[in-house]
Amino acid sequence: MTRETIWADSEPADGRLSGDQIRSWRERGFTLVHGLLPNSLLQEATSDAEEYFPAPGSDEAEALTNFGSNQKFVFPADSRACNAITLHPRLLQSVTDLLGVETTLLRLTQSDLWPKYGRAASDRDYDNHDQRIHCDYPNHSLTHPPRWEEPDAVEIIIYLSDFDACAGSTAVVPREGLDDPAYPWPIVQTPGVNGLPYINNKANAEAYLKTNKPEDAQFREEHLYAREAVARYQFGSVLFYRHDTWHRGTPVNPGTLRFVHNLTFKKATSEHVNVLHPGWSWSMYRRDQLLERLIAEATVEQRSVLGFPAPGSPYWNADTIEAVANRYAAHGIDMSPYETRLISD
Repeated sequence: MTRETIWADSEPADGRLSGDQIRSWRERGFTLVHGLLPNSLLQEATSDAEEYFPAPGSDEAEALTNFGSNQKFVFPADSRACNAITLHPRLLQSVTDLLGVETTLLRLTQSDLWPKYGRAASDRDYDNHDQRIHCDYPNHSLTHPPRWEEPDAVEIIIYLSDFDACAGSTAVVPREGLDDPAYPWPIVQTPGVNGLPYINNKANAEAYLKTNKPEDAQFREEHLYAREAVARYQFGSVLFYRHDTWHRGTPVNPGTLRFVHNLTFKKATSEHVNVLHPGWSWSMYRRDQLLERLIAEATVEQRSVLGFPAPGSPYWNADTIEAVANRYAAHGIDMSPYETRLISD
């Protein structure tokens, strides 16, 4: 079966997503964008990853699971570039445009750089070589995404490799209109939901469903796999998708290594969407005081997506402004935006 290929519509003008790209995310469930982030920053993040992760084919590489970075690149990461990507104004503006809320009303819930090695398929249920098709909401949320017209989170894959070199594309199922049979309500036809065991391996997951939930297996074969389209990414491409978008990871070419930076932002009001990693404040125990310096040097909007109260928040008064200023005084934090708003109010 020949699968549809997803090409980027166009490069964003002035660092902003186009109306077509925003509509594609809101209506079809995804948009693929080239040229959004500075190439030099992406190259720096890639170099940091290449220095840390073992080469393809090595014994060390065979021991890795392909999920996550063992906290190495979780925000706030040891990589300056990864932190800068996470809070990059163009990325935050894109999420703002997709969700239709102010940047100060966004919250970061995931940021990590992952490797995926090209290797032979295995029969292990958790194997990541060729994923079963799924939605991401079960391991990001305690609930279920709201109706399609009310999205509350944006998921992001930034590709730090090139499709022609290593393959490993993300396959998605484009939503086609209000009555698309691939997107029923609720979305529960997947391993890991409604009592079905979590199985990541495509072959194992579909075999289990065929035996134990044949109606789900038929639905997935007819409406999902038959319609999946692959994102033909290039170095630096950004795939924006949603917690309720059907998608999966496909195999990486043998002997190659693909890097991606995975991020998620939610609306601040969506308390049911969890932070995927240990809370950012946990890193305040680091001896290098990395997060303290990031907070002090960040813009108001960048601080806000980490959960730092925005100007005008009920948290702020003369006492709390003084106290926070003293906490970060050694790092030169500027509290004037919070003071100015307090005076004007």
